[in-house]
Amino acid sequence: MVQEVRVGVLGATGTVGQRFIVLLSAHPYFKLHALGASSRSAGQTYTKAVRWKQSVPIPAGVREMVVKECQAAEFADCAVVFSGLDSDVAGTIESAFRAAELAVFSNAGNYRRDPTCPLIVPLVNPSHFDIIPHQRSLLSPPLTKGFIVTNANCSTTGLSIPLKALEDAFGPLEHVLVTTMQAISGAGYPGVSSLDILDNVVPLIGGEEEKMEWELAKILGGMSSDATSFDLHSESPLTVSASCNRVPVLDGHLECASVRFLRKDKPSVEAVKAALRAFTCEAQTIGCPSAPEQAIFVHEEPDRPQPRLDRYFQNGAGVSVGRVRPCPVLDIKFVVLVNNVSIGAATSSIINAEYAVAKGIVA
Repeated sequence: MVQEVRVGVLGATGTVGQRFIVLLSAHPYFKLHALGASSRSAGQTYTKAVRWKQSVPIPAGVREMVVKECQAAEFADCAVVFSGLDSDVAGTIESAFRAAELAVFSNAGNYRRDPTCPLIVPLVNPSHFDIIPHQRSLLSPPLTKGFIVTNANCSTTGLSIPLKALEDAFGPLEHVLVTTMQAISGAGYPGVSSLDILDNVVPLIGGEEEKMEWELAKILGGMSSDATSFDLHSESPLTVSASCNRVPVLDGHLECASVRFLRKDKPSVEAVKAALRAFTCEAQTIGCPSAPEQAIFVHEEPDRPQPRLDRYFQNGAGVSVGRVRPCPVLDIKFVVLVNNVSIGAATSSIINAEYAVAKGIVA
């Protein structure tokens, strides 16, 4: 049985921070010990500092916790720090926490392209934790405990899971075309103006397409034999074309994907469905408590998955796939639904931390 692990949350009053608090308040061994936010919130009780936007009440054990400034000294007793900070401040703060020998699990995008920081979707590539000793060694002075791990963009996360299952079963992918219909919660709070999103679809989410097109190669690619670099899928280059749209749905990103395999004998629809259903990951097999029972649930109904009906299946920790069928342009096409505020955000960071604890990466 895992002993209690003290954890902190940065950006605790924001949308992602609130989701971290909801999930961590019921965790079997992560114990919320410190909450960090801006200087204007520091010194207040959490109830007074936050504009709570979750569908459940503020957890009782958190209501009277005093919010601290995001300074490493305030979190010295934490073994794990989760970051829900906005990207405009995350880089400097997360770096300072790492330098103070703290393990940082970040939902921000600042270090996703860093060549020594793993970009981990916990159901896909936890083996990328192997670069952590190299990351520590390059800092001055070299670290013994501190590191930064990032989780991916929410839409990238959802697509990477079925793509990983397909590559494991049928070999490398060559081309991926994806069109996303992304929920408004992905824009944070207060998010998209009602005058822009009601009765409308916005065919642009700034920077989102570029993130998807780049991140998938880092996530699905391997590492060098000495675990000091990522190969970015270079052995079989992966071309991704993404079109990202904001739609008037609260939670849940729906993605329509078409893929082409490098192999010439493309798999059948039934073989693809079987591979998706059979896919398992190490986070499941080693017993990470937040991992889903089934990483990919495959729907046979012709009109599923749907955000309103399927986004909180398995607490949003897995993905749902449907409409698997031949593609007349590429090989296979399908629809995937990802809960952008769960496995697409805080849940990924929490499973990453659970994995790190299980593997002794976090002592």
